[in-house]
Amino acid sequence: MKPINVGLAGYGFSGQSFHRPLLQHSRNFEIHTVMSSNKEKVQADLGGVNVVSSLQELLQEDVELVVITTPNHLHYDMIKQSLTAGKHVVVEKPFVTERTQGEELIRLAEEKGLLLSVFHNRRWDADFLTIRKLIENKKLGDITTYEAHFDRYRPAVKNRWKENKIEGGGVLYDLGSHLIDQALCLFGKPQWVFADVFSQRDPEKAEDYFQITLGYGTARIGLYSRSIVLDPGPRYQLHGHKGSFMKYGMDRQETDLKEGIDPYSASWGMEDEESWGTLSLLEEEEVNKVKLPSEKGDYTQYYQGIFEAVRNNQPIPVRAEEALDVIEIIEACKKSSAENKSIYL
Repeated sequence: MKPINVGLAGYGFSGQSFHRPLLQHSRNFEIHTVMSSNKEKVQADLGGVNVVSSLQELLQEDVELVVITTPNHLHYDMIKQSLTAGKHVVVEKPFVTERTQGEELIRLAEEKGLLLSVFHNRRWDADFLTIRKLIENKKLGDITTYEAHFDRYRPAVKNRWKENKIEGGGVLYDLGSHLIDQALCLFGKPQWVFADVFSQRDPEKAEDYFQITLGYGTARIGLYSRSIVLDPGPRYQLHGHKGSFMKYGMDRQETDLKEGIDPYSASWGMEDEESWGTLSLLEEEEVNKVKLPSEKGDYTQYYQGIFEAVRNNQPIPVRAEEALDVIEIIEACKKSSAENKSIYL
């Protein structure tokens, strides 16, 4: 079947480290044109690929799919231009910076009969897939508490757009998008949101800390991101009526992509035993602890799904409507933090 010609709009960290290798190593896609101000960097990775300096130039090329990896505040305009030009669109998370923008773009994609999807790749992390299977199998019984952390040790603020007070900047849009999307996949929409979002390092810069609580009946979902954590605890904690699950460490796929490992290799996304989480179950009045083998992580599933959606009219792996739910929660978090109260959805 004919590969999909791709126009890659942006060649920063996300474009170079995530999207480029996932597309480059797949026989289903051909990176035809790249929009970048650094032609030498692009061609060092992709050989003689066509490099242009503007989205307008890219949209005039023979591409079916535009992959947008530019700063968050540019997403809305670039998605709109690409859809108007008759191109399918994949955009890096977050979808947009305002809910109303996303609603308009979803309508436009529907009118044009075009695919619009958001790269929420951490749905295919090994640890998240393991947790999803645990919950689906009700191994822990009814979940009462879920905690997910995306902590870093970066005490100095870097001079880059993500850390400046601009539209779509800050850790809530950046890392919060991942954690919120995962929580919505597992538990659906919450009844209410309470959040504390601010900058611990420099009040003149974008927020670098959040603590979010999502309310689901008697269950509580806690999502955390902190920028000054030298020795992080568990990345995930789950507690239910039958037991608990604890998981340390990060999924390895980001590191492997940056190191140039082929994402379509047989061992891709497989965690070493030392990285497996611990499952604790109460059995005959005794706590039994075992290492639970991690599921295979696989970011390639996202783009394989995109190919099937475009060529064979299969379901989109991450629908824009799902990504818009993330933006709704982000807006609720901002309102909750500003007003110091729970926001009911």
